Amino acid sequence: MGILNLTKLLADVAPQALKENELKTYFGRKVAIDASMCLYQFLIAVRAEGAQLTSSDGETTSHLLGTFHRTIRLIENGLKPVYVFDGKPPEMKSGELSKRQEKRVEAQKALDKATETGDAADVDKFNRRLVKVTKQHAVEVKELLKIMGVPYIDAPCEAEAQCAAMVKAGLVYATATEDMDALTFGSKVLLRHLTFSEARKMPIQEIHLDKVLEGLQLKQEEFIDLCILLGCDYTDSIRGIGPKRAIELIQKHKSIENIIKNIDKEKYVVPENWNYEGARDLFRNPEVSEVPETELKWSEPNEEKLIKFLCGDKNFSEDRVRNGCKKLMKARGNSTQSRLDGFFTVLSTTPAKRKVEDKKNTPNKRGKAGTGKGRGRGK
Repeated sequence: MGILNLTKLLADVAPQALKENELKTYFGRKVAIDASMCLYQFLIAVRAEGAQLTSSDGETTSHLLGTFHRTIRLIENGLKPVYVFDGKPPEMKSGELSKRQEKRVEAQKALDKATETGDAADVDKFNRRLVKVTKQHAVEVKELLKIMGVPYIDAPCEAEAQCAAMVKAGLVYATATEDMDALTFGSKVLLRHLTFSEARKMPIQEIHLDKVLEGLQLKQEEFIDLCILLGCDYTDSIRGIGPKRAIELIQKHKSIENIIKNIDKEKYVVPENWNYEGARDLFRNPEVSEVPETELKWSEPNEEKLIKFLCGDKNFSEDRVRNGCKKLMKARGNSTQSRLDGFFTVLSTTPAKRKVEDKKNTPNKRGKAGTGKGRGRGK
């Protein structure tokens, strides 16, 4: 789920925090990608285009197809992707996971009914709701990435938190995910729609955390409390408080504790035994691992291993795999060029103020050489 309605709230209150870019804008950038979100997109997207692709024994291969082709597209545009996989979910997420399981059961019942009545639209809709990324999907994609020469990281817990930690450590430029809680975990930059198919023609949405905080007039600690109020994966929220009211309350009272003290509890129902403090701590101090820079290495793909892994039982076309491998090799050759902003320091465009001498007191005189007046500003 991420953070409920945060994107819309930012569009309304802090639009300056959002901007749209083309994929080529990120030439030379290292980006940490939320792998589970990515694989879910691939499974959904391929299903939407037709039937799921399968191996000779009927197992889905859409996650491999999506990873192979979208990763090539990223690298062709000069990006250096590193995929980050979820570890164990935090205990506080068990409630959210239970809700998701209940929804899956309901979706399966609805799918069975739609299948009986022959309602193709409903069959497609409920099929999508039943899509799930499994451990086997992750294992296979990791093997594919290894052969492609693309690094991946196993997070100890939430992938978004690990991505955010890597951004804060300066290892990568941004977190790529659709879940807005990457910002709540402290990612300085969030990229959405990065791994969408080219056919969807969706621009990359880039969100900067400092602009978010500036636009909302909040500190990071207050922003975390706002996200909990909006609705997150770890606990319930106060019933009756929508996005507009939530930002008003946080801006006025600064914390959930103060909000609880000052709201009408008959109008706004506070959950019983509400563990907002636990959710807050998860966002402030998530379980992440330190990633050595040496783990982020992009190497040449192994063409023959790719053929062996993707063709045959998995039913990939050998010609397409070899063509994809050639694209990877060519892109790696082009990617040695660095970003221009790595060579230049951007200076302020504001002209330096110059001290005007008092002509009456110092007629026809200049400042002594070497005093440095009017110089050296704007560095």
